[in-house]
Amino acid sequence: MDLMICGMCGVQYDTRSAKSCKICDDPRQYVPADGQTWTTLREMRLSKKYKNVIRKDPYHSGVISIYTEPQVAIGQRAFLLCSEKGNILWDCITYLDEETIERIQALGGIAAIVISHPHYYSTALHWAAAFDCKVYLSAEDEEWVMRSGPEHVMWKGKQLELLDGQFLAVKVGGHFPGSSVLLWKSERKLFVADSITIVPSGVYHVDRPADTASFTFMWSYPNMIPLPPDEVHGIWKAVADLDFEDTHGAFWTRDTRGRSKERVLESAQLVVRFMGYLDHAIHKEVA
Repeated sequence: MDLMICGMCGVQYDTRSAKSCKICDDPRQYVPADGQTWTTLREMRLSKKYKNVIRKDPYHSGVISIYTEPQVAIGQRAFLLCSEKGNILWDCITYLDEETIERIQALGGIAAIVISHPHYYSTALHWAAAFDCKVYLSAEDEEWVMRSGPEHVMWKGKQLELLDGQFLAVKVGGHFPGSSVLLWKSERKLFVADSITIVPSGVYHVDRPADTASFTFMWSYPNMIPLPPDEVHGIWKAVADLDFEDTHGAFWTRDTRGRSKERVLESAQLVVRFMGYLDHAIHKEVA
């Protein structure tokens, strides 16, 4: 409860004192203009300032977003995915209190936590302890684990099946070497975090002009550093064999519904073309 939490990225450290955050010092992230700040989970709870919002997707009651108000750190949402085989928590948020634990337990608890990339590691070990489950992180990103514990499973390989194959975690790389997405097979839903980022023009997709993007692919989102074309192509190849119709991103309302797989490829081709790579191999891909 008294371990340091970075105020910018929300990641918890295995120490009670800290001066700099390795994750925010990385070129993908940033330190705010007024400098590095720190808090603890105990301070957050005692402030009585924060509350976790738990909201069901308007089109699917088994897709539940969890995010904190007012915004903490990056402000991402976690997803509680309620299936007949058990519940998965996709990604994680920093703030956790007894009310949140009770509400999630009432929904069936959490069988496993899977996190897309280091910016969302947050207080995952507190969540794992509260729900007596494991936390799955990509082995390629182990250097970014600022607080480790026996609950961690550093998974290797390109794909990981969970809950009797109901869910499939897939490494796409790009943003981080181990950046991942999660497929809910039976529901044809892909949870993309910001391994593949849904852009504002992607939320609405009816009668749109040509060259309107639904997704983008970046090495650094806050600092707007793009991925090279081969990395963008690699992300597409990682998901090309997956069957999905909708995608759900890192932030509330960032969802695409319908033709999402085709739109991932269309967006990837658009990005590569506007970089000036008109003859790149990605333009030969079909969804």
